Amino acid sequence: MPISPLSCPGPTTMPDLPPLRLTGAEVLLPGGFAHEALSISGGRIAGEGGRDVDLSGYRILPGIIDLHGDGFERHMAPRRGAVETPAMGLAALDAECAACGITTAMLAQFWSWEGGMRGPAFAAALAEALDAAETLTDMDLQLRVETHMLDTLDAMQALVARHAIRYVVWNDHLPHRELAAGKRPPRLTGQALKSGRSPEAHEALLQALHANAPQVMAALADVARDFRAKGVRMGSHDDHRAADRDMFRAIGADICEFPETLEAARAAKSAGEPVIMGAPNVVRGGSHNGKIAAETLIEAGLVDALVSDYHYPSLGRAAVKLSARHGWPAAWDLVSGGPARVIGWTDRGHIAEGLRADLVILDDAGRVAGTIAGGRVSQISGALAVRWLA
Repeated sequence: MPISPLSCPGPTTMPDLPPLRLTGAEVLLPGGFAHEALSISGGRIAGEGGRDVDLSGYRILPGIIDLHGDGFERHMAPRRGAVETPAMGLAALDAECAACGITTAMLAQFWSWEGGMRGPAFAAALAEALDAAETLTDMDLQLRVETHMLDTLDAMQALVARHAIRYVVWNDHLPHRELAAGKRPPRLTGQALKSGRSPEAHEALLQALHANAPQVMAALADVARDFRAKGVRMGSHDDHRAADRDMFRAIGADICEFPETLEAARAAKSAGEPVIMGAPNVVRGGSHNGKIAAETLIEAGLVDALVSDYHYPSLGRAAVKLSARHGWPAAWDLVSGGPARVIGWTDRGHIAEGLRADLVILDDAGRVAGTIAGGRVSQISGALAVRWLA
């Protein structure tokens, strides 16, 4: 069945909250928590005014900004391959982001030879659906482009322009070692089934892409030149050596996403480039596949932002965990102010008059009790809901 870019169901307009004045809570400011009343009006943080809501016993922090989340794939199909429209998945994703305190979410969508939800056709459908959707969470695309797909670069470039995509990351997940040795690539049959190809056809495609290697960086440089002129930010994924960072820096990809080694992270920071790591890595105490631990890089002062990667709840949990060692301002900055600075947003990431009212409300156990995105309540639960509605 063809993928449809139908719009997300729901109301066509989502009104802002009436003016509110949140009182009694501890509010996280750059210097730490302070007992201050916080007013919201017209979707922004205001100076004064509004109906009082007593939030004594709670903490108010800047909304979480996620620059790379691919956990949205779970919402897009009731089973593998059964994707009819991204729109229904966006509605469920909106609810999950809100429950996790996420107010801005970049969906890390593949442009990949893997096919299915990671193929170019689904990337185009998801971009269309996002343009039409009205979600409470501010959602956008991060396009993850497989570097060796040279014959699709024109189509990818057109998609970026058509949908004003602002963030592209270069990936290379080809099993080069096995392909160079003429060996059967790992997970070949499963990948082939997902892509709708036979294993033989899929292996032939991988070999053809592998053969593109000598032309890759020159082709990417041409595309990257256009992206830089249009203000599109670029990064590279899974840099292993300083030389990897040098190679992508040369074409203007100045964000280092998930460096695999201390060497690669240091190379980025020495050049003044932001480093992004995964929050699940922090929560579980290390990488799931033996790469460098995110906390090792955080301790070395090398991480600018944490992202959800494959698990949205990990963002808030990682910040709470890190607050015990680094303090709340520094820990929460990794999931809010830091990501805003990476992309260049100045209207969010901290709490100040005139900024977007993107807020997360935590209970005394550090759990998300409520989320306000752009001045609209996207989630409220438990005792906080009872108090809010009283």
